[in-house]
Amino acid sequence: MKRKIVVIGASGTIGKAVAKALEEGGHEVVRVSRSSGGYRADIQQKESLDALFKSIGTFDAVANAAGDVVAGPFEQLTDENFAFALGHKLMGQINIVRAALPYISDKGSFALVSGVLTDEPIAGGTLGTVVNGGVEGFVKAASHELPRGIRINCISPTVLTESPSYHPYFPGFIPVDAWKVAKAYERALLGIINGRILRV
Repeated sequence: MKRKIVVIGASGTIGKAVAKALEEGGHEVVRVSRSSGGYRADIQQKESLDALFKSIGTFDAVANAAGDVVAGPFEQLTDENFAFALGHKLMGQINIVRAALPYISDKGSFALVSGVLTDEPIAGGTLGTVVNGGVEGFVKAASHELPRGIRINCISPTVLTESPSYHPYFPGFIPVDAWKVAKAYERALLGIINGRILRV
């Protein structure tokens, strides 16, 4: 069954792979980026998300691959660093769901993104661990409360093969190809699971 799927963060490594996989599967993909393309939104600004979904209209699913955090030694993190990470990757994704609810189809689905730091902290990654844990907690709880049979899941990828500049910060981690992460998004969006964290 062909679905209309909004992919947020579509210009990033994961977002590109997700959009490609969904299009190859015969689905209509609406690409959203922060600073390029026909549809733009900053997930840190709820009014930006409200305007985005109003302009798109109805759709069947949302795949989010956007969300920024700040890395650095804990004792050097500032109030602004915490506010940015919590406002962007955590509240940004919560607000994606809130803003999209009036427009998403009955039995639609959301796929959000966390990351390996939830379970495997690294030096300088405290904020990433905190925020990813918050995203996963939101998904587990919201899965019981979303209306109209709407499902929500979360993808938790490790460091990507396509991002070698990050590899030194993840010593001993085995990188994963972006296409494998995209497969997890497909499973979350197109299958029947709900409230799950898919670790890739």
